[in-house]
Amino acid sequence: MRVLHAVTLHSPSHAFGGPVRVALNLAEGLRERGHEARLLALGEGFPDPWPTSVEGVPAKLFPARRILPLGFSGMTSPALLASAGRLVRDADLVHVHLARDLVTLPVALAALRAGKPLVLQTHGMVDPSGKLLAKVLDAVAVRRLLRGADAVLYLTPHEREGLDAVVGGPLAGAVRLVNGTPAQEGRPAPTGPPRILYSARLQARKRPVDFVDAAPAVLAAHPDAEFVVAGPDEGELAAVRARVSQLGLDGRFTVPGALSTAEVLAELRRAHVYVLPSVDEPFPMSVLEALSVGVPTVVTHSNGLARDIASAGAGRAVTPGPAGVAEAVLALLDPAENAAASRAARELAAGSFSMDAVLDTLLPVYEKALR
Repeated sequence: MRVLHAVTLHSPSHAFGGPVRVALNLAEGLRERGHEARLLALGEGFPDPWPTSVEGVPAKLFPARRILPLGFSGMTSPALLASAGRLVRDADLVHVHLARDLVTLPVALAALRAGKPLVLQTHGMVDPSGKLLAKVLDAVAVRRLLRGADAVLYLTPHEREGLDAVVGGPLAGAVRLVNGTPAQEGRPAPTGPPRILYSARLQARKRPVDFVDAAPAVLAAHPDAEFVVAGPDEGELAAVRARVSQLGLDGRFTVPGALSTAEVLAELRRAHVYVLPSVDEPFPMSVLEALSVGVPTVVTHSNGLARDIASAGAGRAVTPGPAGVAEAVLALLDPAENAAASRAARELAAGSFSMDAVLDTLLPVYEKALR
């Protein structure tokens, strides 16, 4: 089976975050099971010559052009748009990681026009919105695609409710598909000063400043603790740096910027605790990666993985804000607590969020669409 995975943007800094990681994980898993899976996306920030594969997955990347001041939604490529019809015709099935943008919407529409089996996965990116542009895109394309797709994959009941609201009624062909993560080598038992890691986009909703503000309470009990704030900047880097300086903690914080996949895994294997203090996070891949390596994890209650983490004992779910984060980190720095949570994290990732489990759900969806 030839499957085309279309996603908005791939870059060395992983600026588009989780949807690209999901697309790559699914494509890699499909290829391991004998299928042909390819990636289609805009590209940005690559030196010449541009890559023709990403982590072993064949990829067609088109140079991104920013035509509107709307972040990722304002990016497109005339060459991609001109090639979309041919690219979808070359596939047996088209799997679009759908957002309200000028990449995934045109590719999905091209698949619909070509009569190709079409699977949409929205990653929480298509939700009810009062913004004028969202209303226009919903009227022109989004509702048509959601109703016309052979399947629409959603992460959480909350996301499903939002999709129903967008289309104005119960969505046919909706299937719950959780994110998965490939099996990883577990981290060694942590040694040295406590090392606390944040590795995600530096974006307001992800609250990296809460991570910084939790540090003084942790340092009061562990004066040698080290903190890492890694990830591409989406508007919060200046605030993070300013807050670190205001607290006089420049010597305790490392801010390395965007990391490659290998660098993220290396940081996770050094970390005592992983923290993602964001709110309304649907199903973060960074948390799944931390769990797969065996890093006890702190999330807020509105995180889509909060209940799983708390019930498994793989970390802590807390009320948003630095006080809850600090309290949870301190609890998980206890050696016995850390070791138990680390084992639970590995078991949770391998049992509930393995790529085999995800593909066992996805492949019957593909087969039904092909029929």
